Amino acid sequence: MTLVNLAQVLQPALEQGYAVGGLVTLGWEDMTAYVAAAEAENCPVILQAGPSCRAHTPLPVLGKMFQTLAEAASVPVVAHLDHGYTFEDCKIALESGFTSLMFDGSRKPLQQNIDETAEVVEMAHAAGISCEGEIGFVGYSGGESSNGTDPAEAAKFSRDSGIDALAISVGNVHLQQKKDGGLDLDRIAEIEAMTSVPLVIHGGSGVPNAQRTLLASQTSICKFNIGTELRIAFGTALRQAVASDPARFDRLQILVDTIDPVQLAAQRVLSAFGAPPQR
Repeated sequence: MTLVNLAQVLQPALEQGYAVGGLVTLGWEDMTAYVAAAEAENCPVILQAGPSCRAHTPLPVLGKMFQTLAEAASVPVVAHLDHGYTFEDCKIALESGFTSLMFDGSRKPLQQNIDETAEVVEMAHAAGISCEGEIGFVGYSGGESSNGTDPAEAAKFSRDSGIDALAISVGNVHLQQKKDGGLDLDRIAEIEAMTSVPLVIHGGSGVPNAQRTLLASQTSICKFNIGTELRIAFGTALRQAVASDPARFDRLQILVDTIDPVQLAAQRVLSAFGAPPQR
């Protein structure tokens, strides 16, 4: 199965009532585990390169890594730029083989966000790939506070920008380690009533599992971004791998021991979204 774009996995999810996992990557080992997890669950997967990942590995290299995994995969794989803050970020990702761009203008005034997102949408669609935008601001645990999405602004942003997916702020928080948040169901319903595109939850690690399943099956939320939860699984596995043999120094041997535990953690994430078996 080759790479697919975001719309190709989210539109079926919207129509059939399930969600797809946007799994945040940091290196070869975790992205390998994520694709293996998707194959084990027989569901699509979105590999996401966020700012932290891009600071460590250049976009052209990440594009090749995603393509290599996708070409050997038996399920649809999306190569997604997460939180592209500039047009140039998005252009480099497109040229590097990414099939989905997320332009994040959520800190900007509404009209500026619309205008700049629309430019990225035009570029993406001309190349046959997808674009996700964000309205409202999803904050960070221990950092910037959130600004909840206004349903009327969501409707205008979605309509005027031409995006394929809409990231919203409804009580979700980036980098949250405990699943004790829960989302604002009333605000989600209001946004859903005024928009028609698939909705996206950033900071999905903090959303309780039962609510993920409920929202995936009963609302327009078709994509959950999961990062912190899987980073914790990787960190735990890495510590165990190092401690298991203090004399072992080969990083390849140590890192390989993280793949299976991260795969199992990713399978637990993906299984909650209710995707039907891929054919």
